[in-house]
Amino acid sequence: MAEKKPAPAGKAQQHTAIVIRGAREHNLKDIDLTIPRDKLVVFTGLSGSGKSSLAFDTIYAEGQRRYVESLSSYARQFLGQMDKPDVDQIDGLSPAISIDQKGTSHNPRSTVGTVTEIYDYMRLMWARIGHPHCPISGHEITRQTTEQIADKILEMPTEERIRIMAPLVRGRKGEYQDVFKEARKAGFSRVRVDGNFYELNEKITLDKNKKHDIEIDVDRLPVEPSAVSRVRESVETAAKLANGLVLVTPYEGKGEEQLFSQNFACPFDGFSMEELAPRNFSFNNPHGACPACTGLGSKLEIDPDLVIPDKSR
Repeated sequence: MAEKKPAPAGKAQQHTAIVIRGAREHNLKDIDLTIPRDKLVVFTGLSGSGKSSLAFDTIYAEGQRRYVESLSSYARQFLGQMDKPDVDQIDGLSPAISIDQKGTSHNPRSTVGTVTEIYDYMRLMWARIGHPHCPISGHEITRQTTEQIADKILEMPTEERIRIMAPLVRGRKGEYQDVFKEARKAGFSRVRVDGNFYELNEKITLDKNKKHDIEIDVDRLPVEPSAVSRVRESVETAAKLANGLVLVTPYEGKGEEQLFSQNFACPFDGFSMEELAPRNFSFNNPHGACPACTGLGSKLEIDPDLVIPDKSR
């Protein structure tokens, strides 16, 4: 039988459970227990059966004691040192947080986050490093400058020919003859409608009852370092025409298209939002609270069955 090799020195052991041996705190009678980590675990039982002794006075107390001992002597002087619980051994512990069940608040705006005082830090973290996504299409919402879009284009394979286009209409019904007329006036010669290219000097007829995609062909060019100025100019032109949207497609039409946006909005369905700020994650702020329940998590409504219990009268 192959012998198990010990883990390399210095490599932290990955614990999958909290293992308790010989817990005798208060009314615990030499308890042995294995609790899975990263799971929601509930202790239930009769009053006086040892739930609090195990959860608070043993597991939490030992986790907090070990954490405080790992700090510098300077930091330890500001924290209360907890006594070692009456237990033979506990493995797999992490620094612990305890919420006293006696400090229950009946305020509907009091949550685990506010009680533990981590809510403000979480709001700040989400606002600064969060990546917002559109709730409709699921795509990430980003904003890019003309220079950033041009740099992305120039990162494409050298000598690849591309089209820089302005998406004026995306999935909307109508005939859009005014769009074609304005594009001709602006000096553009080609347009893509529902995936097909047309010359703007020819008559283009659309079914007003069907949804259409219309993109103006702004420029066609190869990707090369010497084309920096031309790329930026074309990107700026496309963005002005399409309210901040720029579509880059392969010249031959085969390959992946890339849609860029200068707005903090989803380029696919137009869902817009302000840039992330801590207030967007506060249920006490109108900018972050649910408009239906105003951040309370519940709504006060009238139950017709309680108002008229006997509908036969």
